[in-house]
Amino acid sequence: MAKNKEGLRYPSIDNLLTKIDSKYKLAYASALRAKVIKEDDYTSIDPKSSKPLGVALEEIMADKVEIEFEKK
Repeated sequence: MAKNKEGLRYPSIDNLLTKIDSKYKLAYASALRAKVIKEDDYTSIDPKSSKPLGVALEEIMADKVEIEFEKK
């Protein structure tokens, strides 16, 4: 995985919120995906980030992760 010199500035929170409508949902979904990335050592993209959480956010931005939240 390539190193990201920008830290968590890429992808931006504004862009991510166009994919998931809540910061809380985004944090939850990215944490779950990051855990899977770390355990399986696999990603569906060529990431800029070297950390699982950054890779998870990049996957969400690239529409590589399907997320369904329960509606109440």
